[in-house]
Order: sequence, then structure tokens, then C-alpha cells
Amino acid sequence: MTSPSLDDLLSTARVVALPLVTRFRGIDVREALLLEGPHGWTEFSPFVEYDDHEASAWLEGAIDYGWNETPPALRDRISVNATVPGVDPDSVAAVLARFPGCRTAKVKVAASDQTLAQDVARVRAVREVLGPEGRIRVDANAGWNVDEAEHAIHALAEFDLEYVEQPCERIEDLVEIRVRTKYMGIPIAADESVRKADDPLAVAEAGAADLLVIKAQPLGGIRRALRIVEAAGLPVVVSSALDTSVGLAMGAALAASVTELDYDCGLGTASLLAADVTGSPLLPVDGAIDVRRVVPDGALLDRYAASPERTDWWLERLGRTYAVLANAPAVHGVE
Repeated sequence: MTSPSLDDLLSTARVVALPLVTRFRGIDVREALLLEGPHGWTEFSPFVEYDDHEASAWLEGAIDYGWNETPPALRDRISVNATVPGVDPDSVAAVLARFPGCRTAKVKVAASDQTLAQDVARVRAVREVLGPEGRIRVDANAGWNVDEAEHAIHALAEFDLEYVEQPCERIEDLVEIRVRTKYMGIPIAADESVRKADDPLAVAEAGAADLLVIKAQPLGGIRRALRIVEAAGLPVVVSSALDTSVGLAMGAALAASVTELDYDCGLGTASLLAADVTGSPLLPVDGAIDVRRVVPDGALLDRYAASPERTDWWLERLGRTYAVLANAPAVHGVE
């Protein structure tokens, strides 16, 4: 893998702050740092609360995409799901309308400031909009303990869930909730237990999940993610982390190179942005996005440039994270 110098990275770095359509994951603005490598533009956008060690995997992923060729693509379009934040039921139809043609919706649940009753009402509204043939998956972001997860899954089961994503934080709790809810026949997916773990294969080896949610940038890049998929031997959903269209293009390249891709992917989240870095964003059309590299528009980079203070913060973070990556080049590797 080609490794640019820090000066190489800083020479093209642009920091943007993009407003969201709806508050999501506790934020109203998504910040990202974009870089141009010899193979095109790439993105470094770990969430601001992540420490430098965790963020170094994201930088590894950004470098992989910008400084190396992508693996051969097996498909040129990726079917994607709609993403429904923790909105009121009355807002669900408007959210889903931003994802034209999508047959699957991922619904956020288990937020600390919301109740299970609110989650149930939101999922019910999604089912009403999608109809009986639509697919619904819920994402708890590890917000429940085992007892809460069992109760919630039982309450949501009437809506014919495709799967429940990361109901609990710990791997041993995922094992337990799979046992407790096996009779319901609802699969359990792991996200944080893969991308935030020192050993991303531990969840599969423990039998803690039926499928894995794979994200290119947090896992250190497309190649490393593909090695995880091969070693885990489980079905996967390729997803994003509220990226710009540049970052979504990285995810689409990963999804295009996965051999078996039976689930709609979480790569339609440009629909949650009120602005993007390109005039041709990777928005869902007929329920899918194209597999292509994205070139930012200079005028949009200027229009949505982060403040000088936030730009300095990101550039300093880039330097610190680069040092972590340089001093421990194999820390995120799957050999």
C-alpha cells in the first residue's frame, strides 16, 4: 500500500462543514476533511469524539482509497436503504421521500432521550409508508442492555424486521440476545462490534451475529474490509458513516467488490445532507447509487468550508492521527 507523507496529505486538505436536513446522531452539521491522492479524491471524517487511535483506522482507509487503485468491481450499481433518524412519526413520510425507489429502510432506535414507545411509533409509521413488501431494519447503536433488547425486539417484531443492528454493546451480550430471541427468527447484525473492536473478527468467532455491517473508512480501507469479510464468512451489509459523496464513493467501491451482496446497503445517506461537495452527489435513483469516483466542486468546497478554527482543529487532528498510523502501521491490519 502506498503511504504518502504528511506534507502530501496537507497539500490538498480541504475541510468542509455540511448542514444536515434533519438532526442525526446528535449533530446538525457534518464536518469532513477531503484529500486528493494520485487515484482521486478521498475522505477522512471520523466523528469528532473519536480518539486518535480510533481515527487512525479512518485515515488508513482514506489513504487506501486515494493512493491505491480500487479492487475490480463486480457491479456498477448498489441498491441502498433509506435511513430514518429519530424523528416523530409524522415526519417519517417526508424522510422516506428523500430516498426514491428504496425498498428498505433502516430506522434508528434506542436513543437515550427517547422511549421504546416512540421507537415503536416510528417503526410503525415506516411500515405504513413502505407497505407490507418493504423491508425494515432497526439500528440501536448498542443502546440497550440484554433485558431491554429482548423487550424491544419483542415489541418491534410485529413489523416484520429484516434484522436488528447492534442491539447491545458487548459481544457476550450479543451472544445472549441471539439465544433469547432465536424463537422470533430475527437476525442480529453487528456494526460497532466490528469497526470499533481491536479484533474485528471476534464477533463472528463468538457466534454473536448473523451478519456484519462493514464500513470502508472506519475499517482501514477497502482491502482490509474485504479481508474481514472473507475471514468472517458471514453475510454483510456495506454501510457509511454519514459521509460526503466522496466518502460514499469509497463505500460504493467496497460494495462493488464484495462477492456476495444479498442486502441493500447503507450508502444512501447523501439524502440526509442539505449540501454536498459535488454538483453530482451520490443520491439514490430508483433505489440505488452508481459506483464511481466523485470529484468535488471547488465552488462548493469554498461555500461550505469550515471556519478557520475548525479547519485548524482538523489539520492538527490529521497530523496527530498520521503519527499514530506511522508508529503502528499494523495495528489495524488483518493479516
